[in-house]
Amino acid sequence: MSVIYVDGGRPLRGEIGLQGSKNTVLPMLAASILNKGSLRLNHCPKIADVDSMLALLEQMGCLVKRDGDSIEIDASSLDSVQVAPEYGKRMRSSLFLLGPMLGRMKRAVAVYPGGCVIGERPIDIHLAAFRRMQVEIEENAEFLSLSTAGLKGNRIILGFPSVGATENVVMAAVLAEGTTCIYNAAREPEIIELCLLLKAMGADISGEGSGCLRIRGVKRLHDAEYTVKGDRIVAGTYLAAALATQGEILLETDCLFHMEGILRALERAGARLFIGKDHVRLISRGRAGRVRRLVTEPYPGFPTDMQSQMMAVLAGARGVSVIEERIFESRFRICEELRRMGAIIETDGPRARICGVSELSGARMEAKELRGGAALIIAALMAEGESAIEGVGYIERGYEDICGVLSSLGARIKKEEC
Repeated sequence: MSVIYVDGGRPLRGEIGLQGSKNTVLPMLAASILNKGSLRLNHCPKIADVDSMLALLEQMGCLVKRDGDSIEIDASSLDSVQVAPEYGKRMRSSLFLLGPMLGRMKRAVAVYPGGCVIGERPIDIHLAAFRRMQVEIEENAEFLSLSTAGLKGNRIILGFPSVGATENVVMAAVLAEGTTCIYNAAREPEIIELCLLLKAMGADISGEGSGCLRIRGVKRLHDAEYTVKGDRIVAGTYLAAALATQGEILLETDCLFHMEGILRALERAGARLFIGKDHVRLISRGRAGRVRRLVTEPYPGFPTDMQSQMMAVLAGARGVSVIEERIFESRFRICEELRRMGAIIETDGPRARICGVSELSGARMEAKELRGGAALIIAALMAEGESAIEGVGYIERGYEDICGVLSSLGARIKKEEC
């Protein structure tokens, strides 16, 4: 078992670069199987979820090569329609393979996907859209079996602008017969990037970045190379950590254009931001200030993936803050852990009321999901004394060498095997 130890109370200072985006690269890796050839992706993060997806692709018959932060997938020998249960149960992103498998193989078999426990996250939206595309679906308590005589384009209205469902339908539609129009599509930048990748592979897509996507099916895709943009959630995490510790950092990244909701929330909490074309400098003006009401929303609003990190910041802020979670119903799981450190947090359904305290104290805590784990590290960096954080595997699903990055900024942090 791995444990991260943090000796808090030191401001973060320095300059860092940024890893590639987890939420961008995972559907791109899944999309590789749509082409009976190769796809090269650059600036890929070295994280556990990417490792699991690559292992899954290899089990399905793909050839995978990794060179530094570049990955090449040759899917010409793809010979399986089964998502390996050991990976499907572990990671929700295995769900992204369903659309590409239906497009390429006309069949897909998978367990219900696993991943972080942050809410029910039903897959009904995905399945309803597939049915509109002439997919037959058999379900039991554990497995899904999907098959089609041939995907047919159709008019699809999503009941909620689900990122995963939008991506899955887009990937299914690129090789479908006819035209697919997706209404109430999610507008997250990760979807824009996926569409741009698919277009580089020969797909016919328009409307990316809007709530209406139009995909005209093509007969085949071709080889391509693409560079993954920086991870806006990881960027937000490190900026939040600098604000929480009353520090100052310069972050170099190419994803600032898509971070308005995050940057606005940090400014509301007292951060001074100086934004350039490919970098942002955050300077803390002392202890963070309260945020009267912070609401998670679909893009371009404040993302649910940054809610836990901001809760950690506000636990040590001046005054009373309120967070309202509108995306996932179980994303207040870190409250109990933060209370171990002396945080004063009350929850009532989708709302959390945070009374900031002048000092948190080190404690032993357990990460129970990815972003909550990162938030516990932020809290530990703020606290006086040593903290120990278990459940490191969740954090490593999305953060590349988080201990090394924070150490380079002056944090006293280390990972040990117990």
